[in-house]
Amino acid sequence: MFKVPEKYRLTTGPMATTRDHGNNGAFVVPYPRGTAPLCCVASDGAGWEHVSVSLPNRCPTWPEMDYIKTLFWEEDDTVYQIHPPAGEKVDNHPYCLHLWRPVQGPMSLPPRFLVGVR
Repeated sequence: MFKVPEKYRLTTGPMATTRDHGNNGAFVVPYPRGTAPLCCVASDGAGWEHVSVSLPNRCPTWPEMDYIKTLFWEEDDTVYQIHPPAGEKVDNHPYCLHLWRPVQGPMSLPPRFLVGVR
């Protein structure tokens, strides 16, 4: 289930939203391991749940992206980081990564043995 961490919602400035916007808005999320806050933009339109995650001087790390996944989705939800074909890429920020989850349909994963030893 898609949800937003209301306590981190931006409620002033040009990206301000309120609870009335539902799961759509901008969020500044402190990361517990002492790095810079993670800037997030969430949306849930057109059949997709989406969170972009950025930092000012570098791309987010895997642990940072995983932390955001746990804040915006349930533990047992699967989300994707998509690498589209070259002609479909959109790059509005050099240090931004995205998490996606389709609203409809089951999401498949490769068998665990193809990923690694558990």
